[in-house]
Amino acid sequence: MEKGVVRYGIVGVGMMGREHMVNLAHLRTDGAVVTCVADPHPPSLDLAVELARSLDSPLLAVFSDHHQLLDSRLCDVVVVSSPNMTHFEILMDIINHQKPHHVLVEKPLCTSVEDCKKVVNAANQRPDIVVQVGLEYRYIPSVAKLIGIVKSGMLGQVKMVAIREHRFPFLVKVNNWNRFNVNTGGTLVEKCCHFFDLMRLFAAANPVRVMASGSIDVNHKDEIYDGKVPDIIDNAFVIVEFDNGSRGMLDLCMFAEGSKNEQEISVVGDIGKGEAFVPESIIRVGLRAEGRTGVKTEKAEDERIKYDGLHHGSSYLEHMHLLSMLKGERLGAPAVRLTDGLLSVAIGVAAQLSIEKGRFIAIQEVLQE
Repeated sequence: MEKGVVRYGIVGVGMMGREHMVNLAHLRTDGAVVTCVADPHPPSLDLAVELARSLDSPLLAVFSDHHQLLDSRLCDVVVVSSPNMTHFEILMDIINHQKPHHVLVEKPLCTSVEDCKKVVNAANQRPDIVVQVGLEYRYIPSVAKLIGIVKSGMLGQVKMVAIREHRFPFLVKVNNWNRFNVNTGGTLVEKCCHFFDLMRLFAAANPVRVMASGSIDVNHKDEIYDGKVPDIIDNAFVIVEFDNGSRGMLDLCMFAEGSKNEQEISVVGDIGKGEAFVPESIIRVGLRAEGRTGVKTEKAEDERIKYDGLHHGSSYLEHMHLLSMLKGERLGAPAVRLTDGLLSVAIGVAAQLSIEKGRFIAIQEVLQE
């Protein structure tokens, strides 16, 4: 690694891969440089090259296969932003490659608990590489501020975490891969691993069992791809019980474009309550002793963010923190570890299974896959 410069390769340059390119371009003065990209889809590669030109980025090496990118020795870090079902094979190839490459892998880590566990075990044999999971919602300014408030103890012992995501349907992706559970892991893995990760953070505990109810009620029912109708659910309620007695609840609706906020997060402790609203970017905090009149509303901003992008600046902060770690400016483990990625997937898998079986699913039941 050239002193002060960290070279990035991106595997999968669809919408999110190109978003990573823009974020890294805004970190160029800090030493980040995208040197190569890989994608089997020629139109995506063309868009990536065009984007690099518009960003005045250095000339990109372009590959149709991630093996070629790894063998090129042109990068120090690989960002994996390819479709979910490809993560496992790509991650194992990176981890087992002779040249060490650090990794930022988009959520979900993999589409199954079994594959996540294999990645964790393989990475444990490579102490020379850092692998961070892209659960970047932790960095959204209002969410990050609420995390800090909870960790400060201001709300007391957390008892309940409620997260509402009311949003638009899934976007169209290359070859419509995200329309089927076999490719995504299911909606509660693909999208909601973010929220299960936040629940664990707020509760400061690990999941014990999960109960969910959900279905396909509005979206994608009139779509057909290669003779198949999409099977991804578009709404659900999920209850998660944690090993310290706290519980979490997710309220997901993906046909709720008429919402002021896409995410509303409530954390209630035995002393007080905190809320975060996205994209309104405000937090509210109230203590039981002060009642309704004592509730304070505050704007959440992070002046370090140079690019808001698709996720309210959280991807920028995610890259900034990882980059400073790789340059030796921050010590310790990556902010989001592989075990965090594994457990966020495990809760999602348990929720999907609960809908299918109509009963509570013990986390141990899915971790034994």
